[in-house]
Amino acid sequence: MSSSAIPFTTAGLRPELFAGTRAHSIPRLLLAAALAILVVAGFGLRVNNLSSEGLSEDELNKLSAVNEYRAHGLTSANGEHPLLMKALLTVSVIAAERWNQTSVVASVEIALIAAALWAFDPLAIGFNRIAKEDTFAIFFFLLANFFWLRGQRVAESEPHRNPERFYWATAAAFGAMLASKYLPVMIGIPVSYNYVFQRIPVTRWVIGKKRFIKFFLVMGIVFLICNPTILLPDTWRAMLRFSSNQTMGHDSYEFFGKLYPHKFTDWVRGEPWYFYLALIGTKLPLLSLVSFVGGLVLLFRRKSGDGRYFLLLWLGIWALAFMFVGGKFARYIITILPVVLITAAIGIQFVARKFGRLCAQIVGNDSVKVYARAALPSLVILITVWAATKAAPHYRMYVNTIAGGPARAGTMFPQDEFYDAYIQQVMTEIGKRAQPNARVAGELQSVSSYYANRVGRFDLVSLELSDPADLDKLRPGDFVIDARGRTYLSNQTMLMRLRTASKPAFTVNVGTTPAADVYVLDQTSLNVLRGK
Repeated sequence: MSSSAIPFTTAGLRPELFAGTRAHSIPRLLLAAALAILVVAGFGLRVNNLSSEGLSEDELNKLSAVNEYRAHGLTSANGEHPLLMKALLTVSVIAAERWNQTSVVASVEIALIAAALWAFDPLAIGFNRIAKEDTFAIFFFLLANFFWLRGQRVAESEPHRNPERFYWATAAAFGAMLASKYLPVMIGIPVSYNYVFQRIPVTRWVIGKKRFIKFFLVMGIVFLICNPTILLPDTWRAMLRFSSNQTMGHDSYEFFGKLYPHKFTDWVRGEPWYFYLALIGTKLPLLSLVSFVGGLVLLFRRKSGDGRYFLLLWLGIWALAFMFVGGKFARYIITILPVVLITAAIGIQFVARKFGRLCAQIVGNDSVKVYARAALPSLVILITVWAATKAAPHYRMYVNTIAGGPARAGTMFPQDEFYDAYIQQVMTEIGKRAQPNARVAGELQSVSSYYANRVGRFDLVSLELSDPADLDKLRPGDFVIDARGRTYLSNQTMLMRLRTASKPAFTVNVGTTPAADVYVLDQTSLNVLRGK
């Protein structure tokens, strides 16, 4: 006797839960126009008033690498990080100079809601604006999984087509992702998702050993093309120094007013495991946060379809990789934020459909359903836009209402919230006040020197506050920068003494939030700083 085929669902989040949603319920032209508007609006928010914030220490390192590439070709500059982002930064800098000289896991509705949330979310905008590798990494990760899931769809639903081209495109995108940031753990997410389907007897989505070997060969080739400096011995030396904490300039991270050890290998002795949960809970607009919680519950419902496993694996593998290590940064949230917003979009769409049906029943007219269903997503998106508008241009400072709103800005993750945005203004003011050859002590020696040179004060000497040898070089009339987010275990005691015994000469704000106090030393405050 022949057995009946086992029914199965693949790669969709709308099988039963969103059964009324058709794949082409939105005309293609309207869909393209909506996505174009979101791209333009999201890009506009990310580049709006960029000059309002100075470079951070990490960003200055990228700029230094760009300048070295332009002067000497490919070198191991900033070699602990991959090349691709720095190469694109180099291209953008050259293009800007030339310009100056010349002058698939969800329904369409869910996808659009998620795209809108990503375009306007203050947390996403804030970290997309900084020159760090995370934005590039998540772009190529999403691109890779677009091809991966498309390959699954072709393999399962279109047996007359060969899905291999999608596998190779996935491999190429993952090669570019690794050339942006060394995050091999992210590759485990789609591979694990594929493995889940191998348990289904009738699955056609089988990669096999030979294809996987080719897959990783393609990935490796693209990685080398996009990151050729990996072949330089000095790059490996830089990576070794970085991985052994030899280039870690600071010993701790301030989280909710408390200092924690900040090495990767500190594990649970470092920032608490709930660091990123706190970040999501305080930085997502309130309706987005509530929608995420609701959507997360829906992911455990069978009616959500098998595509939910991809989102659950993404959440689970990322949590295991990032939540229990010692050295956390808020900007790492960018590599999980898309799935958070997709999950929120699922929750929004689910409630919106229920609301639409309820309104249709009350009014007795099914045509009302469409408008009622659009009302809730529109409200959430408008509130997100409003949150971004209020936070602009200092988007990382946004705090939602349940966490205390603007009054709590900069108090929870100060290093990543301020991200050294104040240092340009600080050095401009010091440049106006400082005597010739004055010394400036802080925790951003290279950035301070950079901005001192920008204002024509080449004579100023930047010192490292945490370095006892540099501390001995200070004299009356010199400056000390006490910046929020740059208090460490190594300087906490001396800064507390200075704050108690002296008053700052001036304070620099980021938006309306005090960001850095600058002290002009006299003999008394100098003795206090040294603990005498």
